[in-house]
Amino acid sequence: MPASLRKAHCHTEDILTMGDRIPHEKVCLLDPSSPYPLAPEDADTYDFFLFGGILGDDPPRDRTGELRKLGFATRHLGPVQMTTDTAVNVSRRVVEGKIPLDKIQFVDHPEIKLRKKETVTMPFRYIALPPKESTEVAVEGEESTKKSKKAKKPEPLLPPGMLELLKKDNDTALDLF
Repeated sequence: MPASLRKAHCHTEDILTMGDRIPHEKVCLLDPSSPYPLAPEDADTYDFFLFGGILGDDPPRDRTGELRKLGFATRHLGPVQMTTDTAVNVSRRVVEGKIPLDKIQFVDHPEIKLRKKETVTMPFRYIALPPKESTEVAVEGEESTKKSKKAKKPEPLLPPGMLELLKKDNDTALDLF
């Protein structure tokens, strides 16, 4: 467990069986269908954030609907489906870091380079890494010695080991043919 998440308490048991330990009114369900975005002030109202059904099929099948029926308060993290690790990271930044959702930079459906001529497009939203220094390139024309900055696409924040897993999965897929 990363040091930044060591104080988190993760549970895998049914939320309905935890009623004596977790008051229903202190639970916020992260629901893409919620009309309300997650906000820093939600930290004052909710002690628990319920993640379930956020990462599903592409396109999503609304698995969170099963949890929605339980009557928890809801908040959303934006219009694009996220991986569960990204949803947890975004929630932590909003609730603990007090960063409004609209101030977090995202990259949607990034194309990830696996090798020189191999890429994969991920059908999810990720937190964008801070931009790297732009590379300078020569500008065409009469003043070819003039330099300009080349804009780079934002890169996604992937969990540790994800790029290696994608490469391994890609290799396995190629072995099947």
